Amino acid sequence: MPGVRSESPAPEPRRIRTTLPATSSKVASGSSKLAVRAKAPVNSKEKGSEDQEKRGANGRGRLVSSARRRSPAPQSPPVGLEVARTRCSWITANSDPLYVAFHDEEWGVPVHDDQKLFELLTLSQALAELTWPDILSRRVEFREMFDCFNYTSVSEFTEKKINQLKSTGSMLLSEQKIRAVVTNAKRMHKVVQEFGSFNHYCWSFVNHRPITNSFRYARQVPTKTPKAEAISKDLMRRGFQCIGPTTIYSFMQVAGIVNDHISCCFRYQACRNVKNGSAEPELPERG
Repeated sequence: MPGVRSESPAPEPRRIRTTLPATSSKVASGSSKLAVRAKAPVNSKEKGSEDQEKRGANGRGRLVSSARRRSPAPQSPPVGLEVARTRCSWITANSDPLYVAFHDEEWGVPVHDDQKLFELLTLSQALAELTWPDILSRRVEFREMFDCFNYTSVSEFTEKKINQLKSTGSMLLSEQKIRAVVTNAKRMHKVVQEFGSFNHYCWSFVNHRPITNSFRYARQVPTKTPKAEAISKDLMRRGFQCIGPTTIYSFMQVAGIVNDHISCCFRYQACRNVKNGSAEPELPERG
């Protein structure tokens, strides 16, 4: 109509383009990928291998090292303090040092010297009246009585000498035992003539190899055995005196013919490892 302004429709609001150009989207995509890569955690396998290299083969290198640095260094026992050893139960904390040394250095060690064997046989005879601690404490007196157990010298003792020993050595051995020692020394000469040595005679009963027992407790150790009875019987047949099977078994123990250290004793394996040391040929085992 004239005079009336016609109203045209309102223009639509201009839309803002929200999408980026293609080139811009590519750049943004690349940037986002870089950002993702920067924030992504390190691959667990790679990290594990790196940690292993840093920490060492055991995987605990730094922890172990720090623990080692914190722990005190091991200290040696004071000089003169003996490390505790397991011994046969007849050795106690109150045992005489001579008795302990006897157990550690002598008892059960194979002996092959005739003079030493004669000494041990004589001392074993004394066990009927004395104990090992008593015998060891007076061992010097025994050696003075019997000329250091030189069986050749003892075999020549006269009646006067025997009577003298009766008065001076009565506290150690009875007259019967003193006379038995002299008699046994004389009989040893005949054994040596027949077998070449008293050593060969004694060890021939076990085929020149020590008998090794494996007792766990001292109460299991016998006081005599069939082997001791066989040796005792043969010695008596040859004129030896005061040598019953119990005495002979004690002699076998101290001379190392038998190893009766209990199996947990530190001397058990040591005595077992001692080599025979005898050059004599092995003979068939005697009954």
